[in-house]
Amino acid sequence: MQNNAINHSISVDCVIFGFDSDHLNVLLVERKLLAPDGSIDFADLTLTGNHIYESEALDDAANRILFDLTGLNNIYLEQFHTFGAPGRATRQPNDRRWIEAQGRDPKERVISVGYMALLAKRDVVLKYMGRNVDWVPVEKVKNLAFDHEEIMQTALQHIRSKIALQPHVAFELLPEKFTLGQLQCVFEIIYDKALDKRNFRRKMLKYPFLVKLDEKLLGRASKPAQLFTFDKSKIENY
Repeated sequence: MQNNAINHSISVDCVIFGFDSDHLNVLLVERKLLAPDGSIDFADLTLTGNHIYESEALDDAANRILFDLTGLNNIYLEQFHTFGAPGRATRQPNDRRWIEAQGRDPKERVISVGYMALLAKRDVVLKYMGRNVDWVPVEKVKNLAFDHEEIMQTALQHIRSKIALQPHVAFELLPEKFTLGQLQCVFEIIYDKALDKRNFRRKMLKYPFLVKLDEKLLGRASKPAQLFTFDKSKIENY
């Protein structure tokens, strides 16, 4: 029989990034605490996260938690860091109240394992699973619960370091067909700086996994832009 007892000392937090052609977004969940009379005591936002079951492997817990909160499944999740600073779960007054409302001791130490994923936002369909979830542009994220802003920023640093060595990782944020302009936008947002258009394109076009299609993006006021795709089978040749 599966042991579904909750381990309150270990949690999993998933940082799900989604690109929408203009912004890098992160998927957030509404945390709402109700007062005894049914009114809202407070409401704020968290990353997609929760505690693990005693019987679960961490990867299984990450996938379960993401599905339980968003309805998403079969997406790639990568473990990137562990967060265990003393008092990390009670840095803000609402955090302590939230924990106490669940009948737990705020002094108990909680270790959180961070997972992250990169998605093309338009390819994702969120399901209502009992709590409100939504995409928020990274630059507008503030006042998250617990230490979740730190977790998100650590995930961003991880992406930057990884893309420096494995640039094809950034392509996971793009739809199946995309323009070089959209690709450059992804890199500029991740690195938080403008990139020279000519140099960027010259560098990208050298990669074998960037494949030019016999198609162009129509319906634009300007000249139709050339479309490309990402061929994962050619990563081994890089």
